[in-house]
Amino acid sequence: MRCRWRFVGECRVAMPERLELAKFRRQLLGWFRKFHRDLPWRRDKDPYRIWLSEIMLQQTRVAAVIPFYERFLERFPDIRALALAPEAEVLRMWSGLGYYSRARNLQRAAQLIVAEHGGEFPRTVEAALALPGIGSYTAAAILSIAFGGKHAVLDGNVARVLARLDGVRGDLREGGRWQRLQKSADNLLERKSPSDWNQAMMELGAMICTPRSPECLVCPVTEFCLARKLGLTEVIPEKRKKRATVRITLAAAVLLDTRGRTLLLPPPEATGKNATHEEVAPLVSKMWHFPMVSVQKDAVVELREFLAGLGVGGAKGGKLGMEPLSRARHAVTYRAIEILPYQVMVERLPRLDETRTVMLAELVSRSTLAVSNLTRKIAQAALDGAVP
Repeated sequence: MRCRWRFVGECRVAMPERLELAKFRRQLLGWFRKFHRDLPWRRDKDPYRIWLSEIMLQQTRVAAVIPFYERFLERFPDIRALALAPEAEVLRMWSGLGYYSRARNLQRAAQLIVAEHGGEFPRTVEAALALPGIGSYTAAAILSIAFGGKHAVLDGNVARVLARLDGVRGDLREGGRWQRLQKSADNLLERKSPSDWNQAMMELGAMICTPRSPECLVCPVTEFCLARKLGLTEVIPEKRKKRATVRITLAAAVLLDTRGRTLLLPPPEATGKNATHEEVAPLVSKMWHFPMVSVQKDAVVELREFLAGLGVGGAKGGKLGMEPLSRARHAVTYRAIEILPYQVMVERLPRLDETRTVMLAELVSRSTLAVSNLTRKIAQAALDGAVP
């Protein structure tokens, strides 16, 4: 691209000539309109559907989101339906998608929209940002795609595209670089077509200008890319420093009666009497879960003592036979979790305050309770049977 260049801090920012900018916009929009993916939330301009998709897509792959998105809409077809639903039902429909605070914030925002905006998604940035779970990117995406608002989006995909176009080195979220990238996004925005433009920038980052091995040969705007010219597409953007992984071992008890039923504990802090092991509570996403402990030394001894504290198995849980099941692995943000599940066969499941009795098989297929993937993995291990 024939550009005038200026330096802002340590970042070189492209100042494209008007004709070159017009060509850049024309080529990118032409590519998007011809080759964009047919995604369910792109089929209309309903702000509720666009909002839902943006929240579900946070830190989650498109392929994983689509079935959850379609099921969620069947159950909650509009903002009012979502606002009026029991939270447990919202979490149940979100179950398996992870990052459950997204679902809670989504419903709280829906309730505010009904109470303060007549059930219509607000059209100003200020009002959108006042809703739980909505930040600058999400507000810009919804307002531009649904209403044609002239707001440039900046997410990870767009930031990577901009960084390569302008040859931006360093961590993109440090030293004011993110703010400078936002200014660059604002300058490039095609104000006549903000909806298609923002989606085109995101699509380019998701499908062509990928983190590894970008497909520069088929990129519609490769001629404008400074990183391509300098041979730096595999270097830009710089990888962010990750938080050190914390390794945790959990032991879980699957109490099982002769009818195939099992026992789940309530979401932590859902009742006045919290039965959840203190170190397990942050890992079960405030959802229904098996009795579990964070293992310090001896999984069986510690799990039996925990069950005894709940009134299961007598003193120190000594009456319980515990058969080891296949180990499983799980991850929650920076935590790498090894799960040691044990099957505990009983004639009758104990009657404990606030617990629920459910069929074990339902936890893997379609649970009527809100459970996380951690609980599903334990249930699957139990269905697979004890380790020989």
